[in-house]
Amino acid sequence: MNWEIDSSLLSKHLSAWSCSDNGVPEGWLKTWSKAELTELSSLGREVDVGCPDGSLLGLKMKGIGNELETGSGVVLLKGLPTEKFGEGAKGFEKARELFSVMASQVGTPVSQSASGDLMLSVRNEAFGKDDSRTRGPNTNRKLSFHTDRCDVIAFLCLRQARKGGENELVSSPALYEVIREERPDLLSILMQPFPYKRHVVDKGNALPYCEQPIFSFCEGHFAGSFLRVLIDRADADPNCPSLSEEQREALDFLEETAEREDLRVRFRQEPGDVLFLNNWVTFHRRAAFEDWPELERRRHLLRVWLSMPNSRPLEAGFKANFGSVEAGSIRGGMPKEAT
Repeated sequence: MNWEIDSSLLSKHLSAWSCSDNGVPEGWLKTWSKAELTELSSLGREVDVGCPDGSLLGLKMKGIGNELETGSGVVLLKGLPTEKFGEGAKGFEKARELFSVMASQVGTPVSQSASGDLMLSVRNEAFGKDDSRTRGPNTNRKLSFHTDRCDVIAFLCLRQARKGGENELVSSPALYEVIREERPDLLSILMQPFPYKRHVVDKGNALPYCEQPIFSFCEGHFAGSFLRVLIDRADADPNCPSLSEEQREALDFLEETAEREDLRVRFRQEPGDVLFLNNWVTFHRRAAFEDWPELERRRHLLRVWLSMPNSRPLEAGFKANFGSVEAGSIRGGMPKEAT
């Protein structure tokens, strides 16, 4: 199906999926062949300019990139043999190396922190509620549905928690359609700009906030983007615009709709699973989890943010957070703090 989505046809697009009674929809699942794994293992960590022409890995990752942009927006690639990488630092570095290689064949990794980190560990660091280093991903608490500051986000599961930690996904085109049917008055509000509190390393704008819509269309291309924590922070800041009652109602209804069981897909990543998500058509969150008592067994994922070569154009309001709104441009990520 053509990826240029007319708003009247959005409900028919592959990215407007809903809950499956059989868990993860079969169309999301991909596995490795023995030959693909052999080729992946033979490549060095510096393969960031493209695989050799006709390589199995290059073809596989290109197919994943196409599915993320023109299909469902979700790919769950199973079967990376992380258990064979060894224990401790050696095994961890091998996992990082191979994840970096495969991710760089899907898109361009962009910074996830003020330090310029292109790959981050997602695990419970137990910093404490009031510690400035505490962010949602490095806790064990339940996260809210959101998107991240990139075209595609990818997670490699190294170890899973003792209990909990499930992934939950919802299609933002499907949310758009439900709200259009049930509360068109609120949909029109969600397509207007909302203030987002700017990160302290965002030096390009003198204002402490930027504004962007939750749902939008640009040249026929749909985009959903949502991170309520930054909207609420802007609302609480006297130097930022306050939300109207209508805006609060629209945000609440959006989150209530995302909780519907007929829209959510819930599953648990297993060690060796790589999950790719297109942020423009997928909201995601993680369930709370209980970890193992042994440090070496505790839940641990690796995360990358990717800018995609086949990405969609965005409306101008996203320029402040993403740097570029042109289709296929390098965009997104966190600005690196000057040293």
